[in-house]
Amino acid sequence: MAEERKKQYLLGNAAIAHACLEAGVDFVSGYPGTPSSEVVDTLRGVKDPWYYLEWSVNEKVAFENAIGASWCGCRSIVTMKHVGLNVAADPLMTSAYTGVKGGFVVLSADDPFAHSSQNEQDSRMYAKFAQIPCLDPKDVQQAHDMMADAWNISEKFALPVLFRPTTRICHSKSDVALGKENPSTRKGEFVRDPKQYVVIPAHTRPLHAILTKKQAEVAKYLVEAGYNSAVVRGERAVIAGGISAAYVEEILPEDISLITIGAYPIDVDWLAENVAKHTEVLVVEELMPIVEEAVRQVAGTVTVHGKLDGYLPHEGEFSTALVAKALQKAGYLKEDPFPPEKQPTAVAVRPPILCPGCLHRSVFYAMKKVFKDGVFPSDIGCYTLGLQMGAVDTTICMGASITVGSGIAHSCPETDVVSTIGDSTFLHTGVNGLINAVYNNTNQTVIILDNRITAMTGHQPNPNTGVTATGVESPKISLEELARACGVSFVESVDPYDLTDLLETLKAAKEKPGVKVIIAKQPCVIMNKRNGVKRSRYVVDADRCTKCGACIRYGCPALEIDENGAAVTTALCTGCGVCADICPAGALHRGGARQ
Repeated sequence: MAEERKKQYLLGNAAIAHACLEAGVDFVSGYPGTPSSEVVDTLRGVKDPWYYLEWSVNEKVAFENAIGASWCGCRSIVTMKHVGLNVAADPLMTSAYTGVKGGFVVLSADDPFAHSSQNEQDSRMYAKFAQIPCLDPKDVQQAHDMMADAWNISEKFALPVLFRPTTRICHSKSDVALGKENPSTRKGEFVRDPKQYVVIPAHTRPLHAILTKKQAEVAKYLVEAGYNSAVVRGERAVIAGGISAAYVEEILPEDISLITIGAYPIDVDWLAENVAKHTEVLVVEELMPIVEEAVRQVAGTVTVHGKLDGYLPHEGEFSTALVAKALQKAGYLKEDPFPPEKQPTAVAVRPPILCPGCLHRSVFYAMKKVFKDGVFPSDIGCYTLGLQMGAVDTTICMGASITVGSGIAHSCPETDVVSTIGDSTFLHTGVNGLINAVYNNTNQTVIILDNRITAMTGHQPNPNTGVTATGVESPKISLEELARACGVSFVESVDPYDLTDLLETLKAAKEKPGVKVIIAKQPCVIMNKRNGVKRSRYVVDADRCTKCGACIRYGCPALEIDENGAAVTTALCTGCGVCADICPAGALHRGGARQ
């Protein structure tokens, strides 16, 4: 009798991380990106780990580290979010040709509805493009089980395996049946094989042919392993992929067949055989119509509904209620099991804002003062919230602020261009943009917002923090020296809480031609709080307050107006003191007796 697995109530990412332990992972690398970050965060919290673990400077670097470990016979995983897979796409494509030795899993977490992302990209397209297996779990338990098996699939076919959870999988909690941890004792060894690992054209062509031949065998195996399955029980069927299958299972009538797609590539013969058993099918999948296109290719006279005929949307995150409406539209449900909800009582809109005392707010405030008519390209990070201060004009992807800014500067030479970028993002892909800007004589001010941490994704360390992912001390990268090494002559560091000095430094940069770099240095206020760093709170002298509203317009959440129209500070105040520099009446001072 098989031993019953213990159950724990876990976050999806924690369940995925535990599966890594069960599979005996040897090498873990990644770059933090919501919704994937907690996988590595969980693994770096394990006591006495047997595996190597790192946060890398970007996804391409992380991927290449992990594939190198795989070529040494070690089981490796690299984690990222869907837009990070774009950064790693170059080695991804070629790794399918070279293949792997130790199992290699590429975790790319997709974000339907763009909860925390700049697009709704579908990583399954990359798997199809690269011709590698893709696992697409329907719930947290299956995410755990698929991840535990992913290395076996990788080693069986000597291919990377793309594991594609979505936000709803990563950030949901569920009871999960777990297996035992399996500490690895592997010793890595690299065996030279230039025809396999050196992808010059003469080697690439036969490797591509081998890759193509593997596809049918992989597709057949995924059916045999139960990842793609069919339960036939009527003339009509629903074909569902990923988490959509879980939504369908909740409400599907008993006389409707269910064909579940949990992995790719899909066995075309198996799919055609099961589709042909029905007169009509509805395909349910989030984002791209990958399953639907495959179904339509084999459908023959079978009627197919899905995204391509408007039964389901191409964009956004699905739900049981949304799927129910599609089933009702197709005639699979007689009535909608989810009656219209009553409109909730209107509540005040509360958009996300920068934290009280955040260094970014004072920098954006000063930028707007000095560069009134400037253009402000920005980047991916907490500081994208500068949009609400009118200090963010463009944001497209990691590291793009300086490069987009360069294009604007060369196209609009009379315009002041001020680009903002975080320390982690600068080290991710901003450095190349800075080199390019200097090389091509760009007139641009670059402000590096240095809060010493990768804040937006959960406060992971980076090369500017001074510790590795496992807490080991490491040399701090000098952003000043790095900027100078890129050829920048005007490099200044400022304390963004010293508004006077910040304004003067920006004015000096404005007067100089070429690329200017200003590094605004203050630790993230959340990290300061966690580390016990305290500053005394500022208070308002009511007798001095003229009710001019200058401090309120600054936008700090710790400032409010009382019933008399005077400014007051709240318990949210972190003591940065910028409001005191702004106040024309000198009404703000640190708590205690007035000095």
